[in-house]
Amino acid sequence: MKKSDNLPLKLLVGIVAGIIAGLFLPERAMTVVVTLKYVLNQLIMFCVPLIVIGFIAPSITKMGSNATRMLGVAIIIAYVSTVLATLMSMAAGYLLVPHLPIASTMDGLKELPDVAFQLDIPQIMPVMSALVFSILVGLAAVWTKAGTVITILDEFQNIVLSVVKKVVIPVLPFFIALTFCGLSYDGTITKQFPAFLLAIVIVMAGHYIWLAVLYGFAGAYSGRSAIDVIKYYGPAYLTAVGTMSSAATLAVALDGARKSPSLRPDMVEFGIPLFANIHLCGSALTETFFVMIVSKVLYGKLPSAASMILFILLLGIFAIGAPGVPGGTVMASLGLIFGVLGFTGDGTALMLAIFALQDSFGTACNVTGDGALTLILTGYAEKHGIKEV
Repeated sequence: MKKSDNLPLKLLVGIVAGIIAGLFLPERAMTVVVTLKYVLNQLIMFCVPLIVIGFIAPSITKMGSNATRMLGVAIIIAYVSTVLATLMSMAAGYLLVPHLPIASTMDGLKELPDVAFQLDIPQIMPVMSALVFSILVGLAAVWTKAGTVITILDEFQNIVLSVVKKVVIPVLPFFIALTFCGLSYDGTITKQFPAFLLAIVIVMAGHYIWLAVLYGFAGAYSGRSAIDVIKYYGPAYLTAVGTMSSAATLAVALDGARKSPSLRPDMVEFGIPLFANIHLCGSALTETFFVMIVSKVLYGKLPSAASMILFILLLGIFAIGAPGVPGGTVMASLGLIFGVLGFTGDGTALMLAIFALQDSFGTACNVTGDGALTLILTGYAEKHGIKEV
């Protein structure tokens, strides 16, 4: 994908330019920024269900009789990864949170201007609907041996790939620049981030520790080089930091995974789009640590171990069903925060605020971890004699 060859540099330039511009632009100029960001976000998010359908459904049909088994394996390893990551985060929380000098108040933010006009581009269907549709159509096409549908899905995949190359990837650096411009202007970076800097650093360290564990296990299990996977994930990591969305990062993640000699192409086409929607280990790890911080700050104590374990086991399920959009994990699990941990409205609001501060890095962990799970799928396919398609 030649258009993404210089993507890391373009993303870095976009991030830096956006932050600097946000510090100096007047409100009138920010109206233009907010409006352009809104339009580009609509365009990117419109393409996400198309990407999900275009890659998952054809990949399932190409696996033939092995499709059902591989789907089950993918869901299990995504759930196990999320639960183990959150258990690690819980242990760190009980060990570290009582000793953190976390402030209980957050500075107000400058209000962003409203968009000048709204160019709404509704998705043809929600992302989770596209995921379920892809799985059901792919499996049914295999079960019924529907040759015409399989051919149509293959052609649709080529169409979507063209859209990704010519539309999605070229506009991502601009979208990221506009996003960071808004964060800089409203004070999220300059005012809120320092208040929870220490907690965010700990969470990010947890991300990297868990990624090391994932890739170490994936390399040992598959017998293939994990380094030859993760070294291609730089552009996807930076894109996730900028978009805060696994779904919006999908095109770049596919591009990087395809370059890895350690990953089977058929497992890439199947696993990467699927894991982008069901594997949210970084976000779940972060949410677990932050609910413990908020509980200590507002309620003066940490949740009980029994409550945290129940919360984690259910969070793993909710994470599989959470949309791959900014804040999707915490939004999907608000019921758990209320019901299992007993948070009040103030606690939930503070939780949403500090989660948003690092959502980009949690998403980057999710996306990068998808490569490790795809390596596990590759190893599973090789060990069980599933032929490459």
